[in-house]
Amino acid sequence: MASVSTNEMKSGTKVLIDGDPYAILENEYRKPGKGQATNSLKIRNLRTGRVLEKTLRSGDSWEVADIEETDMQYLYNDGEFWHFMNPATFEQLQAGQAAVEDAIKWLKGEETCRMMLFNGVPLYVNAPNTVELQITETDPGVRGDTSGGGGKPATLETGAVVRVPLFVQQGEVIKVDTRTGDYMGRVGK
Repeated sequence: MASVSTNEMKSGTKVLIDGDPYAILENEYRKPGKGQATNSLKIRNLRTGRVLEKTLRSGDSWEVADIEETDMQYLYNDGEFWHFMNPATFEQLQAGQAAVEDAIKWLKGEETCRMMLFNGVPLYVNAPNTVELQITETDPGVRGDTSGGGGKPATLETGAVVRVPLFVQQGEVIKVDTRTGDYMGRVGK
């Protein structure tokens, strides 16, 4: 299996430590006046989401984790698992709560999500960068409200709450950036 040395580890590099996949978050090289150079690494366990700090001697290496990223279409939730289908092979996978935690509030069905797989098991699901969802609840707008007049909270059909301009009404479909949770605009207006 391939390995990567501390000098080659960049943010986003996936490594295998004691059988668990980790992602490198930060890598800081340190050279003291005396002694050997070290690398201070901040890493995230991709199974648990836990962030750890490790210090290695400069030049040490870890195995590269065999992680596959693929596009999967979200199908449905059975109450315990979220089911996804590969649109090319029609193969279906189910992901647990931990894998879809960040994407749940943006998924209503049939969205294409980016899924990270380790040994064929879903590790993490990324929602699409933008989604179009209907507003199910928000305060009514007042005549004369404009886009520069501030904002109000709006609950979407998936349960997510986003801040929208005052002129946006209940029942409208809006476009939201899932990476930031920001309102991008109305759809169909």
